[in-house]
Amino acid sequence: MVKNNPFYERQDLTGRAGVSRGARGEQWAGGWKNHQVSEMPLPQKKRWVSMAKGLVLGALFTSLLLLLYSYAAPPLHTGLASTTPEGTAPCAPAPGEPEALTPANGSAGGCQPQRDIVFMKTHKTASSTLLNILFRFGQKHGLKFAFPNGRNDFDYPAFFARSLVQDYRPGACFNIICNHMRFHYEEVRGLVPPNATFITVLRDPARLFESSFHYFGSVVPFTWKLSGRDKLAEFLQDPDRYYDPNGYNAHYLRNLLFFDLGYDSGLDPGNPQVQEHILEVERRFHLVLLQEYFDESLVLLKDLLCWELEDVLYFKLNARRASAVPRLSGELYRRATAWNVLDARLYRHFNASFWRKVEAFGRERMAREVAALRRANERMRRICIDGGQAVDAAAIQDSAMQPWQPLGAKSILGYNLKKSIGQRHAQLCRRMLTPEIQYLMDLGVNLWVTKLWKLIRDFLRW
Repeated sequence: MVKNNPFYERQDLTGRAGVSRGARGEQWAGGWKNHQVSEMPLPQKKRWVSMAKGLVLGALFTSLLLLLYSYAAPPLHTGLASTTPEGTAPCAPAPGEPEALTPANGSAGGCQPQRDIVFMKTHKTASSTLLNILFRFGQKHGLKFAFPNGRNDFDYPAFFARSLVQDYRPGACFNIICNHMRFHYEEVRGLVPPNATFITVLRDPARLFESSFHYFGSVVPFTWKLSGRDKLAEFLQDPDRYYDPNGYNAHYLRNLLFFDLGYDSGLDPGNPQVQEHILEVERRFHLVLLQEYFDESLVLLKDLLCWELEDVLYFKLNARRASAVPRLSGELYRRATAWNVLDARLYRHFNASFWRKVEAFGRERMAREVAALRRANERMRRICIDGGQAVDAAAIQDSAMQPWQPLGAKSILGYNLKKSIGQRHAQLCRRMLTPEIQYLMDLGVNLWVTKLWKLIRDFLRW
């Protein structure tokens, strides 16, 4: 650096015009100490040290931002074309392996538990709770999961491709796919047996938008222009003023369900493709659950898959604390619904079909089974949870129970496991309370990118 460079020191000492050789000799002979004080004062040295530290910190911060960008921006996919080599044989049962029975309604009797399942995990729809149910079922029965590699999602928001599966080999066959993805039906279909059950979950679009705005808003740059105290209300007053459909992470803030399911979330509502896509979802998915009627949805799922009550027990995971959940007023609710009109049409369609399924199942039977599920959940709550309820992140004692938090806030609740649990329930309690990231690590998933991102966030205190 400049302060240690001999060339600059000699220029200061001997190179100034109008100074005689004798004068210079006098400086060298007796004035060096004084010269040092006058020419290189201590504050100047401190200033250079500060600048050097600033350069080092700036370089470190730039490197961290580049690393963040490489994590957050997945490879671009120009379309829905498969990235799997052509000619790859689709998944099929191994020779001599009995095929699972086609999903049947348990009320008919004689059904076998279905073990081949595709869960299209949508955002902010209680999907983390359902994911835990699938993790537990798959682990209990030794099933084969198709997991992502490096991250806890399949390079979302890029389209799903078979090549993104950890340890994928052409022709590989899996029992369960359940991590976040942008849906690509043909690619997913090639990884599971022909009779696999496809399920997903939807949520009231206005409530979904509210949750997504608060969870993801800080990583959507065009929201940074919002200056009011209630940024959500300010945005909904004139969303076209702020929304940039080509902006980074813009997909989180309009028709997110449509986007997650693999469709164009910016379609004109009058475009006939909207209805075509909705009907396509109906053809492809055996059951569409509703977040608002989660217990009823799980009863239908249990019946469809011929599972036991214990298989669908749950604790609510990845939920926000009440103070972080402002409810939309009537007018803002209307605006949020209108802004997410494609999701609203999707939700209305499957809300109607959901209640037709409930009618076919039987209203009284549904009421009995929902009551049984709630009693069983309450019993597990008393057995497993210290204090009996969810707590703020700061109150969680075991890091293995600490849920992933959104940037800039610790608004996601978690649980403390009771220290004394009977041997019969200890394993089940821990699994039911384990957040997604930790459960994936328990299942042997390579999460090096997610872990690195957590280290960066911890270092920067994000």
